[in-house]
Amino acid sequence: MFARARANGWTVSPLFYRRVAYVSLASLVLIVYTGAGVRLTGSGLGCPDWPKCFGSAVAPLETHALIEYGNRLLSGLVSVAAIASGVLAWRRRPFRKELAIFGALLPIGVLMQGALGALTVVYDLKPGFVMAHYILSMLLLDAAFTLAWCARFESGERRKSTDYLGVWAVRALLPLGSLTIMVGTAATASGPHAGGAGTGDVINRLNFKGSDTLDWIIARHSVLAVVLGVAALVVAGLLARPGGDRRALPQLGFVLGLIAAQGIVGVVQYNNALPAELVWIHVVLAVATWMALLWSVAVAGRLVPRESGA
Repeated sequence: MFARARANGWTVSPLFYRRVAYVSLASLVLIVYTGAGVRLTGSGLGCPDWPKCFGSAVAPLETHALIEYGNRLLSGLVSVAAIASGVLAWRRRPFRKELAIFGALLPIGVLMQGALGALTVVYDLKPGFVMAHYILSMLLLDAAFTLAWCARFESGERRKSTDYLGVWAVRALLPLGSLTIMVGTAATASGPHAGGAGTGDVINRLNFKGSDTLDWIIARHSVLAVVLGVAALVVAGLLARPGGDRRALPQLGFVLGLIAAQGIVGVVQYNNALPAELVWIHVVLAVATWMALLWSVAVAGRLVPRESGA
């Protein structure tokens, strides 16, 4: 495919660029999952220095070191995909400004992630750095999803909506979903999977209410998850009303199903002392829920300007 790009004078077709955007999105989702795996296996300090591992370019044959260093190497591949998305957006023909803007956000975000990851190791996995690392990952997913979605359609190809109430209701789910995920990140930071192995590692946990911190955060997280589920159900009802734009109803169905699955996994993991495997599944479902929310907003579409009338 790159040979084709060279043959065209370093320009790429919309189809080629769409595939690049899809690869970037998939790689960023994958790195979130493997990053969660690093934390939940207690491998956050498997390599106590950065960017090398125990001062070497090759990790020692030790489980935590291999897991941590493997995630770093995967981050390098993600960086290549992100840079390709940013550079090739300028070579896509026809050129589209919005793709260039969102494409540029990916390599910038990946560089910020690298710097934040280094600080996380240097400061022994302090909760603020670990939480910021995950939240930045979600912001990167926002940009990558938007880039992939915009690359899928040409400008003006999709019909705009006149359902102002329905579209804005779908959009309103995003801040509520963001808050739910942020509080969930705090719950993990205050729980038993703070990232260190517990064998000489300094393990920093979120601890602003002493031994009650975890239960206090989990209670708030659970309430927010229920509110998000009820809100998504109400929004689905708004879209299904007479005269509503029903385009995003299937996607909201995915959101509701994922929230229900999250609730089941959350209850089971809490009642079983938060086993790492179930916590990882909870993280996987959280990312899937966020992707489904973004998908719902994208499918709901843009609104016809009020002054145009139709």
